Amino acid sequence: MAIKESELLINNDGSIYHINLKPEDIADTVILVGDQDRVEMVASFFTNIELKKHKREFYTVTGTFNNKRVTVLSTGIGTDNIDIVINELDALVNIDLEAREIKKDKKSLNLIRIGTSGGLQAELTPGSYIVSKSSVGFDGMLNYYKDIVDITDLKFEESFMAHTNWNPRLARPYLVDSSNILTNKLVGEKFHHGITISSNGFYGPQGRVLRLDTADNDLNDKIHTFSYNDRKITNYEMESSALYGLSKMLGHEATTVCLIIANRITKNSIVDYHPYMKELVLDVLNKVTA
Repeated sequence: MAIKESELLINNDGSIYHINLKPEDIADTVILVGDQDRVEMVASFFTNIELKKHKREFYTVTGTFNNKRVTVLSTGIGTDNIDIVINELDALVNIDLEAREIKKDKKSLNLIRIGTSGGLQAELTPGSYIVSKSSVGFDGMLNYYKDIVDITDLKFEESFMAHTNWNPRLARPYLVDSSNILTNKLVGEKFHHGITISSNGFYGPQGRVLRLDTADNDLNDKIHTFSYNDRKITNYEMESSALYGLSKMLGHEATTVCLIIANRITKNSIVDYHPYMKELVLDVLNKVTA
């Protein structure tokens, strides 16, 4: 059955609506970054460039690294943008855009997000890397999808809500695991593995106070002291929960690795983190294309 035009939006040139790409534009390995400017930095390591496309906050470059085809795509900030990007990337490989029909044979993409993050454990010094083996979604976005109960850890969620005395006015947090295939490639002296919180904001939702007080001034302390099966929450960012959840439901491999640029417990930070980010990007490219 054909998918209606109102549900699957296609541009006049045949590209999918938001990210402005056609199926042939993307590689099977896609590096996702939030910042548009970071796309050029990642692509600077490619040995050749075959495509550049830009629409809104979605900037895409496809080229070659280690003799393998790689795409880098900026998503912007937040799980709402991840909802757009992952659904449209999946449509490029698993839906016939001309016939508007789901393909019988499905393709799985490797989706690796590289970002920045704030550490929530004292040992996570600025300049180190966190690989998110699991992500806790504070955003509520994934709760709109039917299959969420098949991919989340309800016991973890109940334990977390009890420990934090979770505010019932907030969206229910959910926990999703990353791809073992990709996560197991991201190992080394600088790589820590942990549980990440994907927050639905940068200020109040992450406990920052400027002119507005937070609803729970102790939430970060509660998160810092929470432990489940000897696992602790290591850091904040804003995208991984939706990336993991949508990828699992759609059959893709996904992981996230973030550069720690500040520690929310020790209050230490890196003023200029860009050299550290370039080093991380090169490390990740080498590991995922090996």
